[in-house]
Amino acid sequence: MSDANDDDLDLTTLDDDDLVQQMHDDLYDGLAEEIDEGVRILLGRGWPPDKVLGNALVDGMTVVGIDFRDGILFVPEVLMAANAMKAGMAVLRPLLAETGAKPVGKMVIGTVKGDIHDIGKNLVGMMMEGAGFEVIDIGINNPVQNYLDALDEHKPEILGMSALLTTTMPYMKVVIETLEQKGIRDDYVILVGGAPLNEEFGKAVGADAYCRDAATAVETAKRLVAAKREASAHQAVIG
Repeated sequence: MSDANDDDLDLTTLDDDDLVQQMHDDLYDGLAEEIDEGVRILLGRGWPPDKVLGNALVDGMTVVGIDFRDGILFVPEVLMAANAMKAGMAVLRPLLAETGAKPVGKMVIGTVKGDIHDIGKNLVGMMMEGAGFEVIDIGINNPVQNYLDALDEHKPEILGMSALLTTTMPYMKVVIETLEQKGIRDDYVILVGGAPLNEEFGKAVGADAYCRDAATAVETAKRLVAAKREASAHQAVIG
């Protein structure tokens, strides 16, 4: 997306609009050092951390997500873009915490028991972070108790479960049924994903949505969290 002359580009010479556009290009190209530098330049010019996050990083990663969904970018390129995003977040995260900036939402994500595949899960986590969510990744091979502990500790709005094997997919139903038995199922938006899954399976296990890729997961999470908050606010008014 960028040309060969970018190596010689001095980011400090760009005005704010051009710098943000250049950062979108650098994110797309997975250039972590340039993103780190761009974030620091904008902060130095007096931009608040949440504006840097939204305008420079989230908007840039949105383009990456769309092109990944549409088959223009592939997993290695998205991982590079997410890595560049992480470089920017490393600078911004402590500043965002200081200002008390609220994330778009919070998600606990993990691969289910018996399954050690994590590339898809990692991509979803990175893209969710790129969209401004706080993500708690509990890793691979998670029994029900791991999910329960993470939900109790972190109080997220979203639970994401991933599986790549047809033999481990049914464990998602075990987790959801356990939440139902405990009377806490409706406290969470539950998203499921993984290569062998489909929409019918998502419905069958009682998830709120099946997400076929990381970009879909971000779009779905934003939509369902907004709907859940609206419903809660409405309930509070009439309650």
